[in-house]
Amino acid sequence: MTENFYNESNEAPDQAFEQSLRPPAFEDFCGQEKVKDRLMLMVEAAQQRGDVLGHILLSGPPGLGKTTLAHIIATAANSKIHITSGPQIDKAGDLAGVLTNLQEGDVLFIDEIHRLHPSVEEYLYPAMEDFKLDIIIDQGPNARTIRLSLPPFTLVGATTRAGMLTAPLRSRFGLTDRLDYYPIKDLTTIIKRSADLLGIEVQSGGAEEIAMRSRGTPRIANMLLRWVRDYAQVRADGIITPAVAKDALIMREIDEDGLDEMDKRILEAMIYKFNGGPVGVSSLAVAVGEDASTIEDVYEPYLIMQGFFKRTPRGRMAMPAAYVKLGVTPPRNSHDQPELL
Repeated sequence: MTENFYNESNEAPDQAFEQSLRPPAFEDFCGQEKVKDRLMLMVEAAQQRGDVLGHILLSGPPGLGKTTLAHIIATAANSKIHITSGPQIDKAGDLAGVLTNLQEGDVLFIDEIHRLHPSVEEYLYPAMEDFKLDIIIDQGPNARTIRLSLPPFTLVGATTRAGMLTAPLRSRFGLTDRLDYYPIKDLTTIIKRSADLLGIEVQSGGAEEIAMRSRGTPRIANMLLRWVRDYAQVRADGIITPAVAKDALIMREIDEDGLDEMDKRILEAMIYKFNGGPVGVSSLAVAVGEDASTIEDVYEPYLIMQGFFKRTPRGRMAMPAAYVKLGVTPPRNSHDQPELL
């Protein structure tokens, strides 16, 4: 059973679409085998002891399955899951309200846990360690503390910025796992499963074509599957063949490396406007008309992972792969302008 502190009436269609495709159990979850094995062992051990599952921290880029795994963990542990997020808990009273609603063995899932306010985080420490909650009543000379006992529960935290977690909070998790980008083989399997659930006819080559352009991310793969489905319905006979998938994704300006229009604009700006770098992310953001944090969180990780540019103490610098991608000759030194091949 799931209790969601989000406003479900305002749930975005994309979120509902994602939830309909989420695997319900570990055996249905494709990829992240090492992480999955550790979680399964942890759940089984707790069940054998008749104990409450320890606290778990899941980190990694967006769209890799952290929320899905939290639901699977709760299902495997026969527990009820309560869902909230770091930005929603802006006062200690909000956290107290969430914690006091928990029953023994429940799973509390906090998404974007690195965005918890420091004062709220302090209240979480005794709750995680001793299952106690200290509440301060009144102010000034009349202030006093009341300690409430909480039922043993499991906190599952998810973060896209593990480095922003404080050391005291990170140390209170019994298991910390990082999710990595998925290989094409696993993404192809995920796309085929999603297609079956949605009643879409997709050939193996068509699923692989989508997987190649999904940036190693199941969320993006499912989003692109939905787009290719619409394209196949209108422009083809409803069957996703390799050719149909390729044409559909070309229409979305997503190339065989998974780069979209903004990715290419970033590479073009680095090479043509900043001579390949080094350039600061703020200057790069102004050059492409995008927010600096969006470039850092959304575009930069994949471009770095694919070897198109790198971070240095002086700023971002284009790598040879970026020049090859744009069809230009790398400069002989940092002051030369690139030349067309």
